[in-house]
Amino acid sequence: MTYTIDRLFPDAKLDDIDARTRAALADKGFGILTEIDVQATMKKKIDKDMSAYRILGACSPTMAWEAIRMEPRVGAMLPCNVILRQTRGGVEVSAIDPVASMMAIPNDELHAVAEQVRQMLADAIDAI
Repeated sequence: MTYTIDRLFPDAKLDDIDARTRAALADKGFGILTEIDVQATMKKKIDKDMSAYRILGACSPTMAWEAIRMEPRVGAMLPCNVILRQTRGGVEVSAIDPVASMMAIPNDELHAVAEQVRQMLADAIDAI
């Protein structure tokens, strides 16, 4: 089982795909709670250069509410991270597969919520 939902945008620029990703996530009910510019952080903290790499912490409040109601400690696995990274071939967008990440929790109700969130994320990635 793969642990991410991926899509490559050949010859694209990260800022363009970033804007499109945010719009697609918003259209599917996700907000961005956190944002990390990994490229800038690595340069600042350890003086290492790397290609553009961003992590967006996406959250669907409704689905997060359901998950936390079922499993209060599931917050340790939230939000759903979506990464955007510049590659030689373009920009790759990868979203965590919540079904894969929730497999460690023995709760069938939670797994059903994870299935719904997986579909929402897959729909967002398709809509970029």
